[in-house]
Amino acid sequence: MDVLEVAARATETGPVCDACLGRLVADRSFGLSNAERGSALRTALALRDDEDHDPVETADCWVCEGRCSEFDDWAERAVAAVEGTEFETYNVGTRTPPLIEENEALLREEAGLDGDAGEPFKSEFNREVGKRVGRLTDTEVSFDRPDVQFTIDLAEDAVDAKVNSTFVYGRYRKLERDIPQTEWPCRECNGSGRQGADPCDHCGGSGYLYDDSVEEYTAPIVEDVFDGTEATFHGAGREDVDALMCGTGRPFVIEIEEPRRRRVDTDRLQGDINAFADGAVEVEGLRLATYDMVERVKEHDASKRYRAAVEFAADVDPDDLADAIDELAGTTVEQYTPNRVDHRRAGLTRERDVYEATAELDGPRQATVEIHGAGGLYVKELISGDEGRTEPSLAGLLGVGAEVTALDVLAVEGEAEPFEREEFFRD
Repeated sequence: MDVLEVAARATETGPVCDACLGRLVADRSFGLSNAERGSALRTALALRDDEDHDPVETADCWVCEGRCSEFDDWAERAVAAVEGTEFETYNVGTRTPPLIEENEALLREEAGLDGDAGEPFKSEFNREVGKRVGRLTDTEVSFDRPDVQFTIDLAEDAVDAKVNSTFVYGRYRKLERDIPQTEWPCRECNGSGRQGADPCDHCGGSGYLYDDSVEEYTAPIVEDVFDGTEATFHGAGREDVDALMCGTGRPFVIEIEEPRRRRVDTDRLQGDINAFADGAVEVEGLRLATYDMVERVKEHDASKRYRAAVEFAADVDPDDLADAIDELAGTTVEQYTPNRVDHRRAGLTRERDVYEATAELDGPRQATVEIHGAGGLYVKELISGDEGRTEPSLAGLLGVGAEVTALDVLAVEGEAEPFEREEFFRD
């Protein structure tokens, strides 16, 4: 149908503002706002019919009920809702009152258009308010996880501003033993620190099995610097509580919820964390990261290099040790869920590869063993056999009991490929 005929039919329904008039044919021209398009149509109708087609005050429009005159007001309210919050990207969404949606449908029908012709009121409202928010804040619209998501509820006369999380990536080294990666609530009291009216005997009333953690050395400082409401630590796997994390460290991401700051000096942040940890934990390579980095870290199943101090139950012959280590190197072991973790892991048999293995006797009953194995390999059980749950094992091949007395993670292999690509970092 001719656009002038559409406009003529629409104006016969009652007072229709320029924006609502132009929105009917928004898909037929470009480069104009709907209000400009509607004004042009009204002028063209006047010239065609040689009679007046006066503009309609937006407040009198029966379709939008004056909402198309409120773009500036809503943009200002949106900006006020995030006062004091740094952000670079945003998006605007609108909850349209049912009556306006019904009015729109009726206008299209009266104008002789299909139900999906032109542009919906909601789309125009999002765009026009969004443009004004961008101008007021010097920020950019983003449809892919913006820093701030504004939702305008016209019926409730309210603006909701959801400030999305921001992320920091880095690697940590754990230089003292008996420090878990994350907080470890006491199982006996479920983290409450109480057993009835008395302090919990198992945790001494603290609610935690360990006083410190990598998370506690890092996340609170990050939360404070970004002025967030909460910070969550995500690690690329985890080492045993009594193991050191050496070498280049283990990748991690800290997620900061509702941050009021997004641009921070990561070098200074790194220094603050290391000063606070005082040698127990060190972090390096801190960078601002994207949301996708969390998934990368959680799904990363890197191979790892370990060094274990091993104590044998009897004297071990050097040649026998060399033969046993040679047999382990390059083999695939079957490991049923270890006794030490079966309270929190499903009972399954897992196959894991041992890529490399070396050993050196330090005494008749002591050795240093180095293992390069696939992600998920239980190294302590590879040494001890775990009462037959791991086959083959060093203890089983030697026919001598073996126990890991100290374990160090020397390297988490392969982090550069999935983690250090520029697409996962913020400029």
